[in-house]
Amino acid sequence: MSYMKSLKCRECGKDYAKEALHVCELCFGPLEVSYEYDKIKKILSRDVITARRPNMWRYKELLPLDNEPSVGGEVGFTPLVRAKNLEKALGVKELYIKNDAVNFPTLSFKDRVVSVAVSRAREMGFTTMACASTGNLANSVAANSAACGMPSYVFIPYDLEQTKILGTLVYGSNVVSIKGTYDEVNRLCSEIAGKYGWAFVNINIRPYYAEGSKTFGYEIAEQLGWKLPKNIVVPMAGGSLITKIWKAFKEFHTLGLLDGGLDTKVYGAQATGCAPIVTAVKEGTELIRPVRPNTIAKSLAIGNPADGYYSAKVMRETGGWGEDVSDDEIIDSMKLLAETEGIFAETAGGVTLGVTRKLIDQKRIPKDESIVVCITGNGLKTQEALNGKIVQPVVINAKLAEFDDLVRTEKRYAVKA
Repeated sequence: MSYMKSLKCRECGKDYAKEALHVCELCFGPLEVSYEYDKIKKILSRDVITARRPNMWRYKELLPLDNEPSVGGEVGFTPLVRAKNLEKALGVKELYIKNDAVNFPTLSFKDRVVSVAVSRAREMGFTTMACASTGNLANSVAANSAACGMPSYVFIPYDLEQTKILGTLVYGSNVVSIKGTYDEVNRLCSEIAGKYGWAFVNINIRPYYAEGSKTFGYEIAEQLGWKLPKNIVVPMAGGSLITKIWKAFKEFHTLGLLDGGLDTKVYGAQATGCAPIVTAVKEGTELIRPVRPNTIAKSLAIGNPADGYYSAKVMRETGGWGEDVSDDEIIDSMKLLAETEGIFAETAGGVTLGVTRKLIDQKRIPKDESIVVCITGNGLKTQEALNGKIVQPVVINAKLAEFDDLVRTEKRYAVKA
C-alpha cells in the first residue's frame, strides 16, 4: 500500500497528481512528495522496522512507490562506524562515519535514489532511463537499469574521472560525453527529456528520486539507537542530500520514533573550487550565485545547484554552517580517513572530513558532542586524484638481506620493540 498523498510545491504549496512532474506551473518552485503521516504513524513502529531485512526498504512507507521495489532490493543499511582512531586524531569525544562507500551495487549513496527512481519510473510506464551526472549517478543508473532490463542513456561532462566512465560503460549503457560543465549537460538533458519522453531520474522523475536520500538519515537515527547526532556534516553538490537527511530526521520525530528532540545542527561541505552554497551561507544571503567548477572533487562540481537555496536554509534553521576546503586539504583528509579508520573515500569524502576538521578547529562543532561525517562514495572511483600524493612502494630483490637493510634504513619499515 502506498502512503504518497501528492506532489506539493515547496514554495506555494499547490498540490499535483503523482505524475512525472518536477516544477510548479504557478510559481516554478520545485515539487516534492507529501505523505499521509497520520496513517503511517499507526503502522510504522521501531519493532516493525527492526523486524524487516537490513536494507533501505525497511522504511518503505516513507518512500514514493505504489508497489514493492522492482530493482535495488539490497540497497542501503550501510555501516555507521564508531571512528575511535579518528576521534583521537581530531581530539573529539564521539565521532561516527556513515559509510555509503560500500553501498550496493555501485559503491555510492546514489544507489539509494536510483533504486527509487527506476522503480517509480517502471510503475509509471517508462521504458528508458536516463540521467545527467558527475559520475556516481551515471554508475548507478547504468547498473540498476541493466539489472531490470531497461536501456539507459547517461550524459556526463567530458572530463570525468576515467574510473567512473569505465564504471558506467561496463553495464552497456549509452554514454554521451559533453564538452561542457555539469550545468551545461543538465540543461541539454532537460531539452532531451521533453523531446524523447525518457525517465530522467534527476529531472522529470526528480521528486521521487530525491526521496531515496532520506534513507541515509533514517539509518543514522536507527543505528544510533533511535536518537539523532548533535552534529552532522554532509557533502553538497546539487544540495538535495542535506535537505533530505533533515527531512528524514523531521519525519522520524513526527512519527514518534526518536528518543530525544530534533536538535541536530546540520553542516554543509563543499570544495573551495565549487562552493556556491557555502558562499551564500557565509555571506548571509539567500541568493545562490552560480560558479564555474574548478576542483578535483568532480562528484560535487555543480556550479548552479538545484537545491542550493533549500540546503542553505537547512543549515541556517538548524544552527549549522557551511565550509569549504582546498584540493590539498581534500587529499590530506582522504589520507587521514584511510590511515586512521581503513576507509577509502572518494574526493567528496575528503571534502566532508576536511570541512569537519575545519569546523572543529573553528569551535563551531564542540569536541564533546556527537558528530556524524557522511561518506557518500568509494575512493576506488577517484584514484587519479592521489597520483603523486602518496608514498610509492620500495622495490627490493627477493632476498632477506635486502629486507634487513630496508628495516635498518627506512623509518617507516622499522620494527617496533
